[in-house]
Amino acid sequence: MAQYPARSIYLDHAATTGIRPEVLEAMLPYYSERYGNPSSIYALGQEARKAVDEAREGVADLLGCRASEVIFTSGGTESDNTALRGAALALRPTGNHIITSSIEHHAVLHMCNFLEDIDFEVTYLPVDRYGMIDLAELERAISDRTILVSLMLANNEIGTIEPVAEAARLVKDRAKALNRTIVFHTDAVQAAGYLDLNVDLLGVDMLSLSAHKFHGPKGAGLLYVKRGTPFSPQQVGGGQERQRRAGTENVPAMVGTAVALALATEERDWLSGHTRQLSYTLIERITQSVKGAYLNGHPTQRLPNNVNFSFDGVDGESLLLGLDLAGIAASSGSACSSASLEPSHVLVAAGLTAEMAQASLRLTVGRDNTQEEMERVLSLLPELIARLRSEPVLSGSVASPGA
Repeated sequence: MAQYPARSIYLDHAATTGIRPEVLEAMLPYYSERYGNPSSIYALGQEARKAVDEAREGVADLLGCRASEVIFTSGGTESDNTALRGAALALRPTGNHIITSSIEHHAVLHMCNFLEDIDFEVTYLPVDRYGMIDLAELERAISDRTILVSLMLANNEIGTIEPVAEAARLVKDRAKALNRTIVFHTDAVQAAGYLDLNVDLLGVDMLSLSAHKFHGPKGAGLLYVKRGTPFSPQQVGGGQERQRRAGTENVPAMVGTAVALALATEERDWLSGHTRQLSYTLIERITQSVKGAYLNGHPTQRLPNNVNFSFDGVDGESLLLGLDLAGIAASSGSACSSASLEPSHVLVAAGLTAEMAQASLRLTVGRDNTQEEMERVLSLLPELIARLRSEPVLSGSVASPGA
């Protein structure tokens, strides 16, 4: 195998991103000289209050909503948990049926499991081999007991972009016909910086984001809750966040989240084009140079930065370790499940065998990656796969599964 310097190539932007200098600079004063509690009435506290209010207004402008509809949280998991449990408990007197998909993040799936334990019923919609839901299946699943639908905007493992706007319209039409309230939530954690998050265009009642996915701070996120949406607060003990999430505000995190989201939105078109070009290079060349390489996710309706392959006859963990030794950081799926020996629930739901699901590689590129880095990866990967298979490198295109 060719030898290269140990300089790292980071290709796991779906797991996390580094904080941008502009974001850190905006946050730092609120860790030091502007450390006041936003609930205090004196000047130091009110300075912090002003920062929180401006951060909330900035986020609201970017999402196309009211400032009062933005709740700052500790990240995507809390936002998803709070959205599902908050809406489900608030609407429990009117029904107990929830609809989600089989490929949601575990922050949604595990909350659905919890709700099932307290007598809610959950329908897990199947997906096709590309990880796409069927809107007809969604419509059939809605009943006169349905109170909540949660569908992710873009999948964190395979990058498939779901038809959330169409699904939301369908749900609202069915709710109107049934003369009942059905809340629609979307986990948009992977979509920030790549897709339009205008909540009116999406037609959603709730939307979750996590700042560290778009070069903001870890432990910071937000939940959009449309005015009038039934919602039961899940964190009580104070009046913060309009009594919807008690606890002293994390001012630096709120400021950082707003700045990071503004930068991500401003650069969205450029970032989508930049990462799409890099991803296309990876997809085209891996398909050509590696026999038994199968692209996971939708071929076109996918996040521009996402590349996910499964390889015949390759152990995924060994592949990741080999890449790591070569200075390439990648993953096999969700960072929240990386310690699990179980195959990816997303890939299994899309029809892959457990063996093929465990032979997957996720490469997610970002703003600082270069074409030169892609060439380095492509010079290493086929040789590494061949070595793991103990067979020579083969060239030539291969058909996708089911073709």
